[in-house]
Amino acid sequence: MNNQKKTAFKLILLFGLVSLFGDMVYEGARSVNGPYLKTLGANAAIVGLVAGLAEFLGYAVRLFAGYFADKTKAYWLFTFLGYGLLISVPLLALTGIWQVAVVFIIIERLGKALRSPAKDTILSQAAKQVGTGFGFAIAEVLDQIGAISGPLIFSILFVIIGKGDRSLTDYQHGYSLLWIPLALVLLCIFFAYRAVPHPEVLEISATNPPEPQPPESDKLSKIFWIYTGFTFVTTLGFANFALIGFHFKARHVLADAQIPLFYALAMGVDALAAMAIGKTYDIFKAKRSNEKAGLITLIAIPVFSLLIPGLVFSTKFSWVLTGVIIWGIVMGCHETVMKSAIADLTPLAKRGTGYGIFNAAYGLAIFIGSAFTGLLYEYSISAVIIISIFIEIAAIPVFFIMRKEALK
Repeated sequence: MNNQKKTAFKLILLFGLVSLFGDMVYEGARSVNGPYLKTLGANAAIVGLVAGLAEFLGYAVRLFAGYFADKTKAYWLFTFLGYGLLISVPLLALTGIWQVAVVFIIIERLGKALRSPAKDTILSQAAKQVGTGFGFAIAEVLDQIGAISGPLIFSILFVIIGKGDRSLTDYQHGYSLLWIPLALVLLCIFFAYRAVPHPEVLEISATNPPEPQPPESDKLSKIFWIYTGFTFVTTLGFANFALIGFHFKARHVLADAQIPLFYALAMGVDALAAMAIGKTYDIFKAKRSNEKAGLITLIAIPVFSLLIPGLVFSTKFSWVLTGVIIWGIVMGCHETVMKSAIADLTPLAKRGTGYGIFNAAYGLAIFIGSAFTGLLYEYSISAVIIISIFIEIAAIPVFFIMRKEALK
């Protein structure tokens, strides 16, 4: 392994640790935000709207964050600022009314919006040395260790406290424990910056051929826009865990301590699925000698997603367990292939902008889907299931249009 690959692996692993501790903070909170808002007096419509709005803002702002990160090249600054806003998560321990909790939940998502295009750009530059699918998969596996650990903090705490419904104070004690991983996040970012302050050299050395080549286009391609459209449609019908968790509590499907445990299970499945699909993505690229050929693996997203609603919105334990496992598989695809594909569909000069546009479309889909299903849930769970399945079926023709363009 040459020095550049060693440096790339070091940066990928450091960013994996950043994601690990970061996920302990915000995924721990996200595993209980739904039932916590219910404890504060919010209903399903509010939970769905809040979850959707927070996700939408968290993704829409990435459009501007990605653009300005490209313009200023201040990728590390955006990364530091974005992770700094994770302070809003342990501050949830100080809330007593749902309106204040909503503000902190939205701030956390805005922080993710600021950091994500810059962080993904830095990570994509390192991943070019080892394979984009594999590089993002390594980071995702470490990410999911944190995503499992965060919810387990709440599950273990609730088990220690004892049986029965959890009180406001119980949830607040859980949120207050998240100060520790927050400090570790910021420390890891500092070490990553000190180790590789100029990650762009990793991609340049990996992609520069020995002979002169035509200059790289600075425009976003047709396949990028088709891919973004596919992302929007399939994400529109994907169930948000805040509403799933609300359903588990409202219908007494699971005990309070089991809800974050199920979320942790989904994150574990996510990690395994991420590594498998990330490697498969790179294999398709290498086999066809085509940077876009890995997009073939995305058929898994609508196919698995259409199975989820009927399972997670049931009241049978075995069904919701199966649904949560499949939900984790789809999340593994979202967090690995969807992100690594942008690195292969966009020129380096437009990488942050590409991630920003992609994430804005992703967030808009989550907002519309979560808000609509949250409102619909109040009237008919069956309608939520049917409409969600229909949307995922509609995404399949879009996939084949994308596939045809990718394999030209």
